[in-house]
Amino acid sequence: MDTYHFFADRSVEQHHKSDFTFVFTVILLLGLGLFTQYFCTQNYAYRLFHDSFYFVKRQLICVAVGIFGFLLISSIKMSAIRKILPGIFAVTFILCLLTFVPAFSVEKNGARRWLRMPFSFTLQSSEVVKFTIVIFLANLFDKQLSIENKDERSVLPCVVVLILFAGIILLQKDLSTALFIFCVCFSMFLAAGLNIRWAFAIGVLAVPALFLFITSEPYRLDRIIAFLSPEVGEHTINYQSIAAKRAISAGGFWGSGIGTGLVQSSRIPEVQADYIFAGWAEAMGFGGVLGYFFLLGVFAWRGYRISLVCEDRFASFGTFGFVTMIAAQSVLNCAVVCGAVPSTGIPLPFFSLGGSSIIVTLCMCGFIVNASRCDSENIDIREDDFVEVCDIDGVSIYE
Repeated sequence: MDTYHFFADRSVEQHHKSDFTFVFTVILLLGLGLFTQYFCTQNYAYRLFHDSFYFVKRQLICVAVGIFGFLLISSIKMSAIRKILPGIFAVTFILCLLTFVPAFSVEKNGARRWLRMPFSFTLQSSEVVKFTIVIFLANLFDKQLSIENKDERSVLPCVVVLILFAGIILLQKDLSTALFIFCVCFSMFLAAGLNIRWAFAIGVLAVPALFLFITSEPYRLDRIIAFLSPEVGEHTINYQSIAAKRAISAGGFWGSGIGTGLVQSSRIPEVQADYIFAGWAEAMGFGGVLGYFFLLGVFAWRGYRISLVCEDRFASFGTFGFVTMIAAQSVLNCAVVCGAVPSTGIPLPFFSLGGSSIIVTLCMCGFIVNASRCDSENIDIREDDFVEVCDIDGVSIYE
């Protein structure tokens, strides 16, 4: 690995207050998500369970668990997280393997991606992988960059871990999640200084591999065909996507308002899950959509800023990965709902109903808040303390 990287190269010596703007943005997104769950699902929940708050209650239970994880991870030292990392890796790996055991797993639509939990809850192991893979790679990158001799550095351990988890998720018949995790981790490789030639080679190999995976399952081909020709599955595979577009169009600029029944959104199957953004767009209109992306932009801005100024290289890489994971997943989900990309089954962070997603998302945010306590603006830094940002072919650039 080269010395090309974006992050500070000093160990943590002081901790400072958390990034208030980032924490406030997380609270706003979480609150809006719960609020959206209620006004989008109240009629649907009442028809099925005679309880308008059914889905909100289930989400609140998961939010409570997620907040506990947020507070725990945001308060313990980074060194402690690194010490228990082997245990986190082992538990995640076991959870992934248990999805192939019928006694522990739940099968939906021909795929086994969920584990049985008490009180009819389920756990999606691939969501746990999103957290584990980022901190595991951050730890490996830090160790590799600590080796002074560049010739002794190797990306092989990082690649093996990535392929291992991506392969298990592919065996769970979840290509979209495996591909998404691969892309996020690839961005971490680039940030850590992956040689451009290696990056190009990986990209070239990824194209035929992706084509092979898509053509290996008929339902994946059906999704591509449905995306290219929406009229083909208007009443079957494309029904959910078409209903979501109608809901977004019905919102107009100012939205149809809250408490109006959300007629179009109520026609979307499982609107509380991956297509919850359509309900938000119908109720709040184009202005509400802009407001959501503004909040997401603030979240990404503060998160990447924390990553850049963090004094701990492990925390910097981890924060970069988590911010990229949440922001990219949010944009991807919105693109699916709007019909800009084929259906992926990836939830909208903070909004979609799903215990695994909201718990893992809040744990990621807890890590970012932990990293924010080490802020270079609060520490006297000499000019020679800055790390080399770019060292390619003998040309160095310092900031």
